[in-house]
Amino acid sequence: MWRGWVATGTAEDYVGYINRTGMAEYRQTPGNLDAQMWTRDLGDGRTEVVTLSWWESEEAIRGFAGDDISRAVFYSEDERFLIGREETVTHYTVT
Repeated sequence: MWRGWVATGTAEDYVGYINRTGMAEYRQTPGNLDAQMWTRDLGDGRTEVVTLSWWESEEAIRGFAGDDISRAVFYSEDERFLIGREETVTHYTVT
């Protein structure tokens, strides 16, 4: 799970951008089971964006993220949109 924040006026464009980049890359990586993106308008000019992905194993995550699976992966246009972001991701085990 990863969270970032964009200006609400750019949220729709950012969602489209992430669907074409990060979400597409998640889904094309062997071992990815699914991925979703959630948004919520915080009412203060910011929209929170959460990406959530499910993986077969930590090894599969490494195929996407590299050796340090706690470090978030960013794309070339992220700086243009993001006004705040987590630099790390959070991993959970589904039980």
